[in-house]
Amino acid sequence: MNTGDELITAQELADSLSLSVDTIWRYTREKKIPCVEISNRQYRYNRQKVLGALSEKGPPSQIKKDPAHYQGEQGNLGEKKLTYSDYAKIPQEPGFQHEVINGILVRDPSPSYQHQRISRRLQRILEDYFHEKDPKGEVFNAPLDLNLEEYTIVQPDLMYLPGSRPAQNDPVDSVPELIVEILSPSSGKKDRVLKLNHYQSSGVPHYWILDPDEGFIEAYELREGLYVSIVRADGGTYSHPSFPDLAFDIDELFSRPS
Repeated sequence: MNTGDELITAQELADSLSLSVDTIWRYTREKKIPCVEISNRQYRYNRQKVLGALSEKGPPSQIKKDPAHYQGEQGNLGEKKLTYSDYAKIPQEPGFQHEVINGILVRDPSPSYQHQRISRRLQRILEDYFHEKDPKGEVFNAPLDLNLEEYTIVQPDLMYLPGSRPAQNDPVDSVPELIVEILSPSSGKKDRVLKLNHYQSSGVPHYWILDPDEGFIEAYELREGLYVSIVRADGGTYSHPSFPDLAFDIDELFSRPS
């Protein structure tokens, strides 16, 4: 393939044109630039063909740039809030995961190996526990879209849906009994503030935050519409007053291969 026919990713195209990748996604959704769909929601671009399409709208320097991938809690005045329909059209990007919180696109790096080890271990623990306590309940792991509010679509690391509120739609719109988020270097504010507020307002009874670097679990419980910290443990055996007989070793959960 010669240079003129080379296909590049949205990120490479954005970098070469000094635009945000969100601008590229927006023009892709609006079919304003040519692209090749290599698989479901994964696209590649020919830079010369894109430039040709953009030249009809003015040089790249005159193209309106979308905001940065993380715009904060409020976003910019006048920006259209994204819904699930908009979210579903965002091209997948290797190495990144996407969520929408309060109508704003949040783009974070994919989880690390250690993050996934912890998630896998805790999922096994929770599956075994709820299999005994609630045989019809299910524990799901990311990526699975959860859409409890019109302008927020998230992918919790783990969530437990009781048998009384099963997953019946795609995206999931049943309120989980428990949601677990495992912190990553880029996700601290999102998990501790944005998602916490979302889960609280959506009526999720239990929310746990795990910190792999510090090795602790902080468990929140919804009481009179607000989250209250119930358990904060950084060693020994983890137990929770609302989940009788649930017990596991925290150090083993956070351990790394020797």
